Order: sequence, then structure tokens, then C-alpha cells
Amino acid sequence: MDIVVCIKWVPNTTTVNIDQKTGTLIRSGVPSVINPHDMHALEMALALRDKFGGSVTAITMAPPSARLGLEHAVGMGCDKAVLVTDMAYAGADTLATSYTLAKAISRLKFDLILVGQETVDSSTAHIGAQLASWLHIPYLYYVVDAKYLGDGKMWVKRMLEDAYEEYELALPALLAAAMHLTKPRRVKLSHKMRCKEEGVIEVWNNKTLGLEVNCVGLKGSPTIVKKTSFVAEVPRKKIVCQPRDIDQAAEWLISRLVEDGFLKI
Repeated sequence: MDIVVCIKWVPNTTTVNIDQKTGTLIRSGVPSVINPHDMHALEMALALRDKFGGSVTAITMAPPSARLGLEHAVGMGCDKAVLVTDMAYAGADTLATSYTLAKAISRLKFDLILVGQETVDSSTAHIGAQLASWLHIPYLYYVVDAKYLGDGKMWVKRMLEDAYEEYELALPALLAAAMHLTKPRRVKLSHKMRCKEEGVIEVWNNKTLGLEVNCVGLKGSPTIVKKTSFVAEVPRKKIVCQPRDIDQAAEWLISRLVEDGFLKI
């Protein structure tokens, strides 16, 4: 089974700040990471390949610096990776991004596409559904388990608020892995060295894909950001509870809530 995993190279939200005058992200000096929710999609893809055979390809549409993220994915065990990058793709909203990714993925051999549930820098959760729509394949989200049944079919289990649902899907299909699903495996140096020694990361630009420039990037994005509001940081008391047991922790929490007027008993 050949699997493609879409990952996003996002600013590390533990260090990102907002320019209060312009309302935009201050990216200068801010390190980027693989979207944490995509790590669960990566782990699910690698586990499926390990059990049922095939290959895993990581793909991202991002500036050239995202190569570091793809090197991490290869270090985890992905067979190869594709960086889709071009100035023509800058400023893309989810529609233009999913269109570009769909065209890029169409150049790959795949039975299954995996994405994370959402991204930590926008949380729209649009890309999975939009990709499936562009590629005309079935899509399931909040997926917590999956296995290949053979004959081009897959069993999939997804989690809802108060229930689980099970499906049998015909491949190719697209799944969005639920957040907090797995513990992603560690990077192995021997795997990561393949980026240098075997050139397993391909770089595709718009000359490669040949897309109409009015359909990609900012020109291909109907989304208009009318206004951005700055929300001041909420002051924290930074009090740490160190209870002996759960009963004492509960008593401590209730007393603090009563003391601050959030609870009356």
C-alpha cells in the first residue's frame, strides 16, 4: 500500500508572538516545526506500511526552509519526500493550497492519503476535505485506527464525541488522523542520513507542476482577511498545586475556585 502524508511546516506556537500594530505573526527568529497533529498522521502511515508493506511519501507545500521538516519525516522512516515550493504559491489560503497539493499528489502513486486533524497555526481543518474533493476520493476524519483488508479495501475506525464508527472503504481514500492518537516514533540518524546520501527529497516548483498562476497562491485565494484583533495575554497567578493525592488536589482546586468567586458552596 502506497501512502502519501501531507505535513505542514508551522511556527512553533510556544514561541510565536503577534505584532500589536499590524496584527500579524512575528515570524522573524521564530523556529518552525512539523504541525504536531501531522505527526500522528505520519506515525499512522509508517505503522500501516510496517504491517502491510508499501511505501510512505511525505509532502508539503511551503518555503524552502520546510526541507528541515521533510528531513525529520524521512528520519522517522518515510521512504521519500516532496517539497512543493515556489514564490507563485505564497499567500495561498486553504483552497489554493489544497488545489496545488492535489495536483502535486496526482503525480505520485498512492492508495491512501493521510493528513492531521488540523493545524495549530490556523485550525481550519479544511485541507483534508478539500484535497479529497479535488481528487474525487472518499474522506474520513477523526480516525483512530485503520487496517488494510486486501483487494483494495480498508477498515477504518473513527471517534466521535460519544461513539465510535467503523467503515469499510474502497481505496484510494483520504483519512485525517485524530489528534493525540499515537506517540510518534523517534528520528533515527541512519534514516535521516538518506536525505544526504540518497537524495530522497525531491523539490517541485511551478515549472514542475505547470499550474495556471491565477489558480495558486494569493491570486488563487478567495479568502479575504478583513480585520485581525489582538487579544491581550491573560494574566496568570502561576500557582502550583503539589498535593499528596487526588482528594487533596480536589479540595485545593475547589478552595481556589471559591476564593476567586468562580464557585459558591
